[in-house]
Amino acid sequence: MTAEELLMAYAAGKRDFRDTDLFRADFNNADLSGSSLFRCNLFRANLFRANLIGVSLYNANLIGANLYCANLSGANLSGANLTRADLTGADLSGADLSGADLSGATLSLANLSYADLSRATLLKADLVEANLRHSTLKGVNLKEANLTDAIVENANFSDAINMALDLVSSLKQQGAILWESSKDLTNINH
Repeated sequence: MTAEELLMAYAAGKRDFRDTDLFRADFNNADLSGSSLFRCNLFRANLFRANLIGVSLYNANLIGANLYCANLSGANLSGANLTRADLTGADLSGADLSGADLSGATLSLANLSYADLSRATLLKADLVEANLRHSTLKGVNLKEANLTDAIVENANFSDAINMALDLVSSLKQQGAILWESSKDLTNINH
């Protein structure tokens, strides 16, 4: 299915596009709100400024996708592969990113308030100036993640792994929730 065919089907009222191959599809400024893209292949797809409110992208392949300023509020991205995806300025408020792979992803200026990032992988992810207020990051892998100037007030980093000691200190000072157990301390990189 091409991007054009999918958009025509969407305009005709279809919302279920699960398991569709949309390799490098162009959805620039498209409205796909409320649709199911469950397990879709969106490798290197262009979703620049797309309206993806409440979309199901469960276990979708979004490797290298352009989601710059896309609206993904309330979307289900659990288990999705977002390796090296560009989510700069994206609205992910209230989104479910549990178990998602965001390795090398750019999330600068993204709104992740109230998002669930439990057990997500943020290896080398760029979260500069991201809004993480009230988000859940339980068990998240933060190895080499950049959280410079991120807003972490009331963000829950319980059981997060691979956090540098200076990051732990910085997060505490900024009002993040960090319940350190002996398990947490063994997972901190020095």
